[in-house]
Amino acid sequence: MNRFSEIKALFDSLEGDMEKFYDKGNKTAGTRARKTLQDIKKLAQDIRVDIQNKKS
Repeated sequence: MNRFSEIKALFDSLEGDMEKFYDKGNKTAGTRARKTLQDIKKLAQDIRVDIQNKKS
């Protein structure tokens, strides 16, 4: 469950950067958003593998 909490925290931090990028056109915020999304993707994949291993 610790990884799930990490994903929630990343989503919370992502919200501000998404608003800055889409509403204000801040390109640096877009870069940060892409990095955060990549981190979320990696954590989600780790969780998927962990769940699959526990099922087997």
